[in-house]
Amino acid sequence: MPKVAVIRTGLANLASVLAGLRRAGAEPEVTEDPSVVRAATHAVLPGVGAFGAAMATLDPSGLAEEVRARIGANLPTLCVCLGLQLLSEESEETPGVRGLGILPIQVRRFSGDVRVPQLGWNRVEAPDGARYLQSGYAYFANSYYAPSAPEGWLAAHTEHGVRFVSAMERGNILACQFHPELSGDWGAALLKRWVETPAEAH
Repeated sequence: MPKVAVIRTGLANLASVLAGLRRAGAEPEVTEDPSVVRAATHAVLPGVGAFGAAMATLDPSGLAEEVRARIGANLPTLCVCLGLQLLSEESEETPGVRGLGILPIQVRRFSGDVRVPQLGWNRVEAPDGARYLQSGYAYFANSYYAPSAPEGWLAAHTEHGVRFVSAMERGNILACQFHPELSGDWGAALLKRWVETPAEAH
């Protein structure tokens, strides 16, 4: 049973994430300790709340650097909802606050006539050749989105006023704007595929 370090940002309600990981066959451990994140075979960066507040928690603690290091080393890492947005350089939610800078993109706010936040189920169209992502319906709770995926990442897309990146993957890294832990059997299967990333891939 793989042990998964779940990074506490101070904002996330982690109960559903922990339950989803356990159902997927993992043994999750909530942590604020960078050394635990460094040693873990798998790590999850969840997030519910504001971009700036999350970075204010991650940066001074050393957790931000550990997330950057994990993704740079292709260690199995899952980023959920705000966790995906934190990978960007910046977000319209908190102008002037730098993100993790892993993705050279700016996160944008939904505009126009669509409901903000987007709350509920929506269609995810997965790309061909993806390791983790498959097309299906997922549960979203977001006011902000990634408009594009950088070169080298396989991206799934969803429509909500605009076509946006609902998930992306590269190697052992998976980032989801939706909540797989709240997305029924489809989301449970996605979590299981990521949890089962083999140890030798680390």
